Amino acid sequence: MLDDMEIAKKFKMRPIEEIAEKLGIKARDLEKYGKYKAKISSERFVGREKKRGKLIMVTAMSPTPAGEGKTTTSIGLADALSLLGKKAAAALREPSLGPVFGMKGGATGGGFAQVMPRDEINLHFTGDIHAVTAAHNLLAAMVDNRLHFDGASGLLDCRRISWKRVMDMDDRVLREVVVGIGGPLRGIARETGFDITAASEVMAILCLADDLKDLKDKLGNIFIGYSPEKKPVFARGLKAEGSMTALLSEALKPNLVQTLEGTPVLIHGGPFANIAHGTNSVISTRMALYLTDFVVTEAGFGSDLGAEKFFDIVVRTGHIPPPDACVLVATIRALKFHGGVKLDEVNQENIEALEKGFENLQKHIENLRTFGVPFVIALNKFHVDTEAEIEKIKDLCRRERVRIALSEVFGKGGKGGLELAKEVLKAMEEDESNFQFLYPLEIPILDKIEAVAKKIYGASSVAMEGKIRRRILRIEREGFGNLPVCIAKTQYSLSADNEALGRPRDFTLIVTDASLSSGAGFVVVYCGDIMTMPGLPKLPSAEKVDVTDEGEITGLS
Repeated sequence: MLDDMEIAKKFKMRPIEEIAEKLGIKARDLEKYGKYKAKISSERFVGREKKRGKLIMVTAMSPTPAGEGKTTTSIGLADALSLLGKKAAAALREPSLGPVFGMKGGATGGGFAQVMPRDEINLHFTGDIHAVTAAHNLLAAMVDNRLHFDGASGLLDCRRISWKRVMDMDDRVLREVVVGIGGPLRGIARETGFDITAASEVMAILCLADDLKDLKDKLGNIFIGYSPEKKPVFARGLKAEGSMTALLSEALKPNLVQTLEGTPVLIHGGPFANIAHGTNSVISTRMALYLTDFVVTEAGFGSDLGAEKFFDIVVRTGHIPPPDACVLVATIRALKFHGGVKLDEVNQENIEALEKGFENLQKHIENLRTFGVPFVIALNKFHVDTEAEIEKIKDLCRRERVRIALSEVFGKGGKGGLELAKEVLKAMEEDESNFQFLYPLEIPILDKIEAVAKKIYGASSVAMEGKIRRRILRIEREGFGNLPVCIAKTQYSLSADNEALGRPRDFTLIVTDASLSSGAGFVVVYCGDIMTMPGLPKLPSAEKVDVTDEGEITGLS
């Protein structure tokens, strides 16, 4: 079969003005980056009094190394809606260089469901992520500058600084570093570290901000540490929010690209789905809702992470509505993996393992029902799937009384998503929608953690050391008890244990740390061994990437 790059070469990209015209956007409202990508002057569309389109959010069962194809499904669904004569668009996250050169590789879909220009999107794109890196590190530099000139009696206590630095690359050796060594001219010596840019609170803020003013306000609210009197200090105390906003002013504008079939796609922002909320910017989603009848967006990882945060964090901002329908992506290979089959054997027919692994999908079905949204299971078909396996999963879904549709967008593009698109349209028209948040903001943070752990993960209890509990109570005393929680845990299990596949039961969710993201507007709760700066795998994707003598980039998958 052709690889993604060979398939992409078979399609001719349209000029970006032609794609913008499908959305009713004039050329004067585009800031072009070459022929095939552009930023949109968002201020011309904010506050328009128009009937909004319908929002479709794509999530998945628990991810596996075999891959589920959530982004591919999102792109193919948007193409399928366009084929049905609907005015549709997709709103997706930007790829981060860390995963592109690390374990994941490219993040522009696959097969006949891709966004273009794929190489440019995966590498630098329009510079948004670099702008986030610069804004984040400017604040870090201003923190150390204040420490250098103020000394021990100034605004900040050098022993209680929480703000680290970031870079858009997987580099494990930078997780813990010491800065300021070598004498007084080099600042105050202290321990700190690096996170990956996608884990930066600035990235989360960029994607949750309503407009430029809201962006500046949120940046000023970033918690950076404590004073010598143990009072919280925020970025506005260093007068950093203005210059940070200046660095992000262009990055706040959504980016417009296209699918292989010419469907408009807004790609903007890329926060992680464990340390942050894992969805593209609310500005781009809201803009797409103004300009189209149907918008397909994606939440990171499974329903226990991306979808829960989409509902309880993103929708709570009020900047976008609850989704009109959801798509829950599943694969037969993933079901067999969760049923105990080894990764190198998931391509072999195994009905028994499929039935056993179905319990993982069942929990994700329960999760979406908890939030009261109509949904359809998209069975992402691989060429190794057998008819017996396909019929078995359909039968299991019928027993659960859930809608299921076969998705073949990888091999057929939009045509392969017509069954799914029609089923999603039926779900929106026929199924009851009664959206509700998982918990009220007024309850204590500890109760919010317990609500997510028990109702979404299936835990029987929550445990933490006394110092972590005291840290959470301190966050409440400082006035942030009404924020939602953003639980950071592994994506590979419903629990916080990578090895606990399927549907873990009767387990205790162990909270290992907590931190305040007051600018973004949530409290991060760490469970298990979560790395905010990933490391490269033994065989990183970077080893496959190359450039031909003619300048063609190869190896981005």
